[in-house]
Amino acid sequence: MKKMFCLVIAAGTIMFFSGCTQETQNKIGRSIQNWTGTDGILEVYAGDKLVKRFMKIDKLTTASATGNKSERPYRFGYGVFDANMNGVADKDEKKVYFEFSDYSTSYIFYEDPK
Repeated sequence: MKKMFCLVIAAGTIMFFSGCTQETQNKIGRSIQNWTGTDGILEVYAGDKLVKRFMKIDKLTTASATGNKSERPYRFGYGVFDANMNGVADKDEKKVYFEFSDYSTSYIFYEDPK
C-alpha cells in the first residue's frame, strides 16, 4: 500500500511538471533555489583592479525585453554592497539593487566558500 501511494505521488508530480511551460518550470526552480539560499558573490573589475563587490546574492537575472523573448545585454540582482571591500557583510552595509552590462565590465560570480 505504501509503495502504491509513493508511485501515485511520483506519477502526479511528473505529470504536473510535464504540463508546465518552460517559464513556469524556471519560476519553480528559482523559488526552490531562493528557498535553499545560495550565497553568491559578484566581483566587478576595471582591468585588473577590483572596483565593486556585492555579497549574499541569491541569483543573477538576465534582463528580457518586454513583449518578446529576446534577452537584453545586462544582468541584475540584489546583494549587500561591500563598500569597504573587506569580504564581510558589515552591519552598516545594506542590500542594494545592481545591474551591469555584458559589454562594459569584467565580472566574476561565485558561491561564497565559507
